[in-house]
Amino acid sequence: MARHAVVPKAQSSPMLNRLPWWWFVVLALLLLAPGPASRLLLDVVGGVTLLVIGLPVALGGVGLLAWFVLQRRLRTCTACGFRSLGSDVCPACGTVFSVDEPQAASSARAVSDTSFDARDLTVDVTAIDVDRDEASKQDS
Repeated sequence: MARHAVVPKAQSSPMLNRLPWWWFVVLALLLLAPGPASRLLLDVVGGVTLLVIGLPVALGGVGLLAWFVLQRRLRTCTACGFRSLGSDVCPACGTVFSVDEPQAASSARAVSDTSFDARDLTVDVTAIDVDRDEASKQDS
């Protein structure tokens, strides 16, 4: 009895394999032919597309709303400027938050909504030429 040597089959790289064209033909027929299978395929593709696009947009919107709610609940310390959530004392410097802090913010908002005469709010500035001023000091 002669022993036959087993020769391993040469492995080819995936790029050298032939493309399964019949799968492309089947997918094209499913998309072009009106029937329940093509409608099912389009529904699945549409659902996946909506999920891939809609889910990140919805999560981003929920995150943005949560950020705005968190920003409204944060309290700023008047002494050091540290922002904290849900405490009566500033954790950074120990200053007690005032109880009527929200009313102070609303009164400041009311003051900013009223109109003022611009002449009462402007500062008069006088320009001085620095070069001339230094030259006159050197002459003296």
